[in-house]
Amino acid sequence: MTNTLHRYGSPESLRDDYIVFAMSTKANTEGSVPKLKAFLEIAQKYGPVNVGNAKKGGLHRPAAHLTPLAHWRRDGGLTPAEVIEGVDAPTVVCAVFDDLDKVRRFLAELRERDLGVSVNVSGLTDNARRAAESAGIVRHSVEFSLGFCMGQTDRMPDRRTLELATMCGHGMVSFGLVDKLVHLVKEGRRTPADASRCLARFCSCGVFNTARAERLFDAARTGR
Repeated sequence: MTNTLHRYGSPESLRDDYIVFAMSTKANTEGSVPKLKAFLEIAQKYGPVNVGNAKKGGLHRPAAHLTPLAHWRRDGGLTPAEVIEGVDAPTVVCAVFDDLDKVRRFLAELRERDLGVSVNVSGLTDNARRAAESAGIVRHSVEFSLGFCMGQTDRMPDRRTLELATMCGHGMVSFGLVDKLVHLVKEGRRTPADASRCLARFCSCGVFNTARAERLFDAARTGR
């Protein structure tokens, strides 16, 4: 099970959103830290837009000593090497990609290296299956999210807000913040990249896709 199942959007909207996880289990916790680090090191060869450690966060993280006003004056966040170095205990690590071909090549090397940890690909089902098959992997299971189909769905936010907020499956990105940033981008007071990095800091496990978010903010800015 992964919280990334609940990312909202049409297939076209999700075309550049793929998350590859690696995790240790009770059976192989011992000695898993070097393997998880190796997973992230391999991922770096293929240009992920974000990498994360479920216990510490991704490339963009909050800081307790800063106020919200500091969002627009901060640097670009951690380096991938710093995220990798921070993996010091069994955890779940991830790499987020905006291109299916990168996922294919990443999975092919993972299969060749055979690290001995569980690997999960989250994304459009058919594309994930094809990526696995091209790497010589036969998918053994699949999970779906049924979406938002019950309750007072008329009280839910608009489509654009849901597309951006649900990239944090733990619900740490508020609808109100997304709406505010969309307005700031439309007014030209923040760039799509600024707004994307701001939202990414609230995603506690690093699965937020900054490339997709930047594209969605840009679409909102231009009225697409």
